[in-house]
Amino acid sequence: MRFASLGSGSKGNSTIIVSGATSVLLDCGFGIRSTCARLLARDVAPETITAILITHEHSDHWKGVEALSAKFDIPVYLSAGCFKARKLSPGSKHFHIIDSHTAFNLGELTVTPVPVPHDAREPIQYMFSDGNLRLGILTDLGHYTPHVLSSYSKCHGLLLESNYDEEMLANGPYPQFLKERVSGLFGHLSNRQASELLGRLDLTQLQTLVLGHISDKNNHPDIIAEVLSKTDLGAATIVFAGQEEGSDWQYLECRS
Repeated sequence: MRFASLGSGSKGNSTIIVSGATSVLLDCGFGIRSTCARLLARDVAPETITAILITHEHSDHWKGVEALSAKFDIPVYLSAGCFKARKLSPGSKHFHIIDSHTAFNLGELTVTPVPVPHDAREPIQYMFSDGNLRLGILTDLGHYTPHVLSSYSKCHGLLLESNYDEEMLANGPYPQFLKERVSGLFGHLSNRQASELLGRLDLTQLQTLVLGHISDKNNHPDIIAEVLSKTDLGAATIVFAGQEEGSDWQYLECRS
C-alpha cells in the first residue's frame, strides 16, 4: 500500500491511496486542473481513480469533487450529512451515501469511516486496510474521542493533523472569532493535542507519520518537530505535508 498527500492546508486538501489496482482519492479540495496536475506529477492518471471519498463539505476538501467526478465518471462516497450540506440532487448518479459507522469495500481496500468532532454536518475520517496493512487519515477534528483512539491504534501509516501552535494562534493575525473556532472543540488539533493523541495510541506498528493541515500563519514544522520530540514514535519516519507540494509517495510494507 502507498499514499501521498497532493496538498494539505486551509487552501486545499487531497490524498491519494493506492493498493494494487485500486486508487482512492480522499477529498478533492483543489480545482480540477490543479488536481489533475498533482495526480500526474505522481504518475497517477485521473481516469484510473476508483473512487473519491469525502470527509466533509468544507470547500478546502470539496472544491473539485463534482467536476472531477463528472469528467472521469468517478463514484463519490460521502455521509448523508455531507450530501445534504452540499444540497446535491437525490438522483445524482455519481454520489453514494455511506453509513458513517460501517466499513465497506472498494476494490482491494476495506474502508472504515470514523466520525469525528468538527464544525461540519456529518464529518468523518477514514481508516484503510488491504488485509495486512492499516493506514489512517485523521484531520479536521477539534478534539480526539475514545472512538478515535480505538480506531487509529496499530496503524502502519498515519496522516495526522497538527494544525496550529497555541501561542502563535493566540498572538497571530486571525480575528478573535476565528481563533475561537480553530481552537474550539469542533475546530482543529493543535500541536499539543496531536502529540497527546499520538502518546495514547498503540504505535508499535507505525512505519510512517505524515503531519498535515499545518497552518501557514499559526504554525511551523520546526515547532511541530520540537513538540513531537517528547513523544515516543519508535522508528517511524516523520514527513511534513505542505500546502503546495503535499508529500512524496509513502510506502507501507509487511514486516516480519
